[in-house]
Amino acid sequence: MTLFKARTIVGEAGALHTLCAGDGPPLLLLHGHPQSHAMWHRVAPVLARHFTVVLMDLRGYGDSCRPPAGEGSEAYSKRAMARDALAVMQAYGFGRFQVLAHDRGARVAHRLAQDFPDAVTRLMLLDIAPTLAMYEHTTQGFATAYWHWFFLIQPPPLPEALIESDPSRYVRSVMGSRHAGLAAFDARALAEYERCAAIAGSAHAMCADYRASAGIDLEHDRADIAAGRRLSQPLRVLWGGKGVVAKHFDVLALWRERAADVSGRALDCGHYIAEEAPDALLAEAMAFLSP
Repeated sequence: MTLFKARTIVGEAGALHTLCAGDGPPLLLLHGHPQSHAMWHRVAPVLARHFTVVLMDLRGYGDSCRPPAGEGSEAYSKRAMARDALAVMQAYGFGRFQVLAHDRGARVAHRLAQDFPDAVTRLMLLDIAPTLAMYEHTTQGFATAYWHWFFLIQPPPLPEALIESDPSRYVRSVMGSRHAGLAAFDARALAEYERCAAIAGSAHAMCADYRASAGIDLEHDRADIAAGRRLSQPLRVLWGGKGVVAKHFDVLALWRERAADVSGRALDCGHYIAEEAPDALLAEAMAFLSP
């Protein structure tokens, strides 16, 4: 059994909870919402046989810091969170690395690869289209299915108060409403997501994450487009064929607008690929990532 060793790394905004195992080429795994590094439990031990796998909890999630949002939720911009990821990998001694990321973590990975192209050599993103494109192409069907996108960005303190009234209910409502329901999740992992959502400051941080994505992150994306900046690294995109993203967006077409070297396909699952279809994900990762 692969043993991951925990390590706390202090970033610009506070403590970042990380774990590491393996001794191959460095590979950073970034989780989604409302989860933590625990979402990788079905794939990380296998990947650690071939890579040095670094797991981290994004700021605002898991056991990482929950800094004040600041003006415009700037502390939760994907640019700031990307700097956390870079600091973590540098603390482990890695100046260049690959990234596998899901959901919110994939948005951080996009910004990380855009801002630090010499650091990220390859990236695999799970079940997202570019943030700006998703907002610009929003339909009633998407807004209904991804209701939390529009709930979390409402002015404080209402979303925070509603989440804090019952954090477990919020987690189960968001995750259980997707294709596979709550049956897709190991009970221990689900309990971990619930525990972390109940940590003081979690509701504030989650709302700030989404407010940043609907504000300052879009400013950064628009600046990239205006300047003609695109991802230069090989990019592999996977999405759940039974999920909301597949239903409402042309994932490959939208990523080809933002990156030069894009491939990808749908998998036979919903949004939570690493937990619903771990074997398919591992096959894709081993075929794409450089051992």
